[in-house]
Amino acid sequence: RSRTVAMSDGAGQPKEMTSAEFYFDSNSHFGTHEELLKDRIRTRSFMRAIINSKSLFKGKTVLDIGAGTGILSMFAVKAGAKHVYAVESSGIVHIAQAVVKANGMADNITLIKGKMEEVKLDVEKVDIILCDWMGYMLIQESMIETVIDARDRYLAKDGIILPDKANLYICGIEDADYKEQRIDFWDNVYGFNMSCMKEGSLTEPLIDMCQPQQVITSCARIYSLDLSTATKDCMKITAPFTIKSQSHDFCHALVLHFDVSFSKALTPVHFSTGPQVQYTHWKQSVFYLDEPIPFHVHEDLSGTISMHVEGEKKEKTIVKIESKFKGKAQSLVQSRTYKYG
Repeated sequence: RSRTVAMSDGAGQPKEMTSAEFYFDSNSHFGTHEELLKDRIRTRSFMRAIINSKSLFKGKTVLDIGAGTGILSMFAVKAGAKHVYAVESSGIVHIAQAVVKANGMADNITLIKGKMEEVKLDVEKVDIILCDWMGYMLIQESMIETVIDARDRYLAKDGIILPDKANLYICGIEDADYKEQRIDFWDNVYGFNMSCMKEGSLTEPLIDMCQPQQVITSCARIYSLDLSTATKDCMKITAPFTIKSQSHDFCHALVLHFDVSFSKALTPVHFSTGPQVQYTHWKQSVFYLDEPIPFHVHEDLSGTISMHVEGEKKEKTIVKIESKFKGKAQSLVQSRTYKYG
């Protein structure tokens, strides 16, 4: 039968949630999970990768990390999985239990409330790990380290992870109007000079959708990840980049986006979070420059980007971008450290 395994209260006894705790804990996640489910690119990519790989899933034991509402677990059962262990740390796991039961999959899915790193499964190995592990700018609030830990503890020697690969890219955009609204706004706020606030605005990257026509440079790949072989130091990124202008325009910001591959699916599935494709909830990560770059066509901007996560819960991402530009109109050397989370 489907069951929810509660975490201990510290005294060795299972901790039951009160009605108030259940309401506030689970309700706070409803909007998040609704957004995830309505992200058609994300959810349909998982569905295609799983449902179209029935020969991979038939009779297999699956681990679903960060199960949320249980949608990936149910895809796995529909594809023929023998049993799914669905691990979720938030109160939404109680909703997932009701969802699983309502869809007649209670005998095939075991729901476990807790952090994956602290959970002990009652099987030694699983054949497949499912996880929506990608965060903003790929590593922000991601579950990469969690998947690596679970892989090392539970994944069978010939087991697979879905999705398993990702690439991170950088490009330049024209964004004069929004930069004026967000950054230059502080020069005159109802008649007062608040320009000291500009530093904070520049330091914090913006998570937003860029329009395809805003992209004025080529894209450079700065990082590749393969979860079948990655180690936990993969969360520290340092890479050079060179991007080439494609138009005569000002570049106001650099943008990070990523793509993801389910390379081990029977029919490989791929999707991108870039500005030139359909919307995803990851959007793009926008880093405004101190000085706009006056590009002529085919001029290069070169630099180095370094990224890492920090904080007790790895909730902060630190990004340093150094760039050099030598063009017909001007030469610029810029460096800024950005903080998110």
